Amino acid sequence: MEGKYVTRTDLFCYILTGGLGVDKKERMERTEHNDVGSIRIADEVVGVIAGLAATEVPGVAGMSAGLVGGIAEMLGKKNLSKGVKVEVGEREAAVDLYIIVEYGVRIPDVALRVQENVKRGIESMTGLDVVEVNIHVQGVGFGSEEKDEDIRVR
Repeated sequence: MEGKYVTRTDLFCYILTGGLGVDKKERMERTEHNDVGSIRIADEVVGVIAGLAATEVPGVAGMSAGLVGGIAEMLGKKNLSKGVKVEVGEREAAVDLYIIVEYGVRIPDVALRVQENVKRGIESMTGLDVVEVNIHVQGVGFGSEEKDEDIRVR
């Protein structure tokens, strides 16, 4: 990878495609055959690419696990494919992302940037054509509350 800028999305997905961090029993795979052999990309990898690409966008506070008792549960960085639903076919993919935005941002602008970044990331890394990226805003994150909690915990 000499002379090429490598993002953390590229690096993490490179690791995952090597078989690390993906449950082989439950994964679905996109298989491509060529004259040398075959290439398999697990759906989980596409989900991780989408999750990383979404969280790289300024204004995204995090991914949401869904609504629990009417409150959006925010996920940490450990589980990068949570808050992401992907449908992968032979040549196309569709993505649903459940995000939490930062307070004060213009939500339509952030959502559009997430759509563009996720589409670009998946297409460049997998060769799949992304037909849709649906954004579901599940909540608003307040950064100052988290900072107050950190101070009390120390």
